Amino acid sequence: MREPTPRSTWDGIRRAAHRVDAATPAGRDRAVDALRAFAILGVVLGHWLVSALVADGGNLQTASPLQHMPRLAPISWLFQTLAVFFLVGGHVATRGHTAARARGVPYRSWLASRLSRLFTPVAALLALWTVVTVALLCSGTDYATVRTLAKLALSPLWFLLVFAALTAATPLVARLNPLWPLAVVLHVDLLRFGLGAPHSLGWLNLAAGWLVPYTLGAAWARGELERPRAGWVLLLGGAAATAGLVLWAGYPASMVGVPGASVSNLDPPTLAAVTFGLAQCGLALLLRDRLRRAMRRPLAWAAVALVNLSAMTIFLWHQTAMMATTATGLLAGRLPGLHTRPDDFVWVAYRLTWLPVFALALTVCWTAFRAYEHGRPAEGGRSRVVRTGRGPADRAGTAGPRRV
Repeated sequence: MREPTPRSTWDGIRRAAHRVDAATPAGRDRAVDALRAFAILGVVLGHWLVSALVADGGNLQTASPLQHMPRLAPISWLFQTLAVFFLVGGHVATRGHTAARARGVPYRSWLASRLSRLFTPVAALLALWTVVTVALLCSGTDYATVRTLAKLALSPLWFLLVFAALTAATPLVARLNPLWPLAVVLHVDLLRFGLGAPHSLGWLNLAAGWLVPYTLGAAWARGELERPRAGWVLLLGGAAATAGLVLWAGYPASMVGVPGASVSNLDPPTLAAVTFGLAQCGLALLLRDRLRRAMRRPLAWAAVALVNLSAMTIFLWHQTAMMATTATGLLAGRLPGLHTRPDDFVWVAYRLTWLPVFALALTVCWTAFRAYEHGRPAEGGRSRVVRTGRGPADRAGTAGPRRV
């Protein structure tokens, strides 16, 4: 048997990309899928770059380079992309609900279909980490270490709970003006930081803060944000408001949580996080036409389709992949950029070299658990790509072809 050559491998990849491109419905808005892929990969890379597990006396503790090097705060501006995900989520859910209602699909059936795609993959994550947690505790592992690992692995679930709640509320909030939840966030922050209200009041922003980009996505679905002016207003207004809040109102410059900080922009969301999200949404809207043109290239579209088809698996397992690499690396001692304290730029340089290893570990997780995202493979362990007539409103978590 002849060994595959690099040229034949590349030709096979190109042929597969063209098949994916041909199987995608003509009416699908590929910019939506590109934005979703960008948001997912931004979260993954952000966590891998600013989250660290430091080996200290046999225990593992969480740390962040932002804690020791505040000058790296702009990294969080690049990789904190949750607002874009909620923008796309609101857009897709609104279109999906409108289309389902037009076909006479009951709300309960529509919601059950969407939530099953969100939570079915979660069962595998919870099952594995239940076994891992029990095994670690029975082996005598320090409770603080077990708690750190489990908390890090399950941290993506908070996002899913908020996203599921907003999805369920789509018929109620689809026509809500984004200024209303923005006003709630503003008043909550005024009460917390200006009048000394309890910190617990801030958790109102967990819903109100992410409702802002979600309702922007609904407005996009209704065709209200098609003009470039809307994108520019959001981008420039959001950027100016965020700069003012950071420079003169005392909000943190980092758009992600930093261990030991008295205030986090995400835990719960602050006004600065929401205005920053407005700027991100504005930029996303301005990039739509360019993304649509870029996605006409079969290779680019196939890559985006692959990420979208595995979005939940990537999102749920990326922290586990990082921790598996960290735990395995302990067998070789304290490795720089993996177990050492992230307090200088040498750590950053080493960390960048670990990213491909994290990606490889995530690929292993993807291979093992991707079946839970789209159902088990067809009989015989094979799947086939088929053309689907569904439009972008009908499939929230996948792109282009579907596997059956």
